[in-house]
Amino acid sequence: MLFYRFARLVCRIALHLAFHIQIEGLENLPKEGGYILCANHTSYLDPPLLGLHLDRNVHFMAKEELFHNRLFAWLIRKLGAFPVERGKGGEANPALQKAIGIVGEGQALALFPEGTRSKTGKPLRPKSGIVLIAAQTGADIVPAGISIHRPLRFRTRITVRYGKPIPNASLGIAGTFPQELKQASRTVMDAVIGLLDEGIA
Repeated sequence: MLFYRFARLVCRIALHLAFHIQIEGLENLPKEGGYILCANHTSYLDPPLLGLHLDRNVHFMAKEELFHNRLFAWLIRKLGAFPVERGKGGEANPALQKAIGIVGEGQALALFPEGTRSKTGKPLRPKSGIVLIAAQTGADIVPAGISIHRPLRFRTRITVRYGKPIPNASLGIAGTFPQELKQASRTVMDAVIGLLDEGIA
């Protein structure tokens, strides 16, 4: 989409001017087929940082409150975001079904396994949404670590590091049993934490 590519270019220029950003591991991102990209979440900058240098369009699941402003809602929908009402779990959740459809169509989906921003910068306990989508689609998961060296100010050093894909088969999610999902979620979150700069996690 032309608008998406234009907006990504503008964000890329603006963020690289404002911060010292280092990108690593782009070779680990699949060139085709559906996959799930997941990262830690400490800042409102995380979504644009995560998609800044990706060649493919990325869809983001975003909290429902961000869609209350009609103009902003229009903008982020154009950029691939769709709303999720937090606290509504289960496979019947419309946002979850939307996410499953996106991955099933061979597109890239980005999620934050913690479900909300960490105010301390320390990783939070992961939720099971990501591995539930993986279980339903058979997609691999690509972990990513976003390291923002605080305080966040002009020319702060930021590292975005993409890890090697976690094969779906290695997650051990033959079904949707809670214990399987919990263990797989921990596996994914550990991979994310392993990509953070020393002292961030």
